[in-house]
Amino acid sequence: MCTDASALVEAIRSLAVRGAPVLGIAGAYGVALAAARGFDVEEAARALEGARPTAVNLSVGVRRAESAYRAALAETGDPTAAATAALAAARALHREDAEASARMAAHGLALLDELLPGGGHRVLTHCNTGSLVSGGEGTAFAVALAAHREGRLRRLWVDETRPLLQGSRLTAYEAARHGMAYTLLTDNAAGSLFAAGEVDAVLVGADRIAADGSVANKVGSYPLAVLARYHHVPFIVVAPLTTVDPGTPDGASIEVEQRPGFEVTELMAPQVPVTGAGAGIPVAPLGTQAHNPAFDVTPPELVTAIVTERGAVSPVTAEALAELCDGLRRTATG
Repeated sequence: MCTDASALVEAIRSLAVRGAPVLGIAGAYGVALAAARGFDVEEAARALEGARPTAVNLSVGVRRAESAYRAALAETGDPTAAATAALAAARALHREDAEASARMAAHGLALLDELLPGGGHRVLTHCNTGSLVSGGEGTAFAVALAAHREGRLRRLWVDETRPLLQGSRLTAYEAARHGMAYTLLTDNAAGSLFAAGEVDAVLVGADRIAADGSVANKVGSYPLAVLARYHHVPFIVVAPLTTVDPGTPDGASIEVEQRPGFEVTELMAPQVPVTGAGAGIPVAPLGTQAHNPAFDVTPPELVTAIVTERGAVSPVTAEALAELCDGLRRTATG
């Protein structure tokens, strides 16, 4: 339980709180918590924003609640009223994310049915994109769940998602809870699955989408996009528009978070948070250096479509993304 912003920062860094949409929600609530407890709101906001650099939703949520706090403070001069405003902004973001999840599920299922007429979809997913990372039922997982409910999901292939196994620990749990037909596979088994013709579509989420349509997502997503292109399988990204960052021009401009090497050199215990070196079972010689990026970047030419709460973009271009984002801004400003 996080009773102050610093505890929330640690929960985010240790992955006890993770997943792009819920990071935005948590960041907003963190600002509201700091305001309610009389802490320095600006200091708390900057610490929260820096907890994980790649996921843009975190900074979106933090800035939204911080802006509400500052506007109310300027208007009333009352810190209590300002804290109430920050909390209202966080709750609004929470509601909007749940609504966006439902709309993404509907748009994503419609796209699947369009691309794969006849139903019986066999979908491969990576990492965890369900209700554990969302105010609603998730992003990519919500689309698969919608297909399941309509009787059009034949099989959900779940990548284990090394090194912290979000697929096997979390996505498999969510699939089992909903009674979905799912099968777990090691990340390096995906290629043979494509070659056997067992994958009809790939559904993944995103932690940041650059203005040109480049997608940063959990490491391992880019190789799936390459496999999908080679095997003529749709590679579909499902994310709310808050994940699109117009201020990041292209994939090369996305800062990719580097995680500690011990996550690779030690087999982590099944629970989160990741507590530090020595917490797991060593699987490499002592002193082994590890390359452990949290994310990789998929260029837009490998992305079949980006599904948002306002519809799907395909082909993925900077112009199409900008049009969607401009539409969202016009709606927000009335």
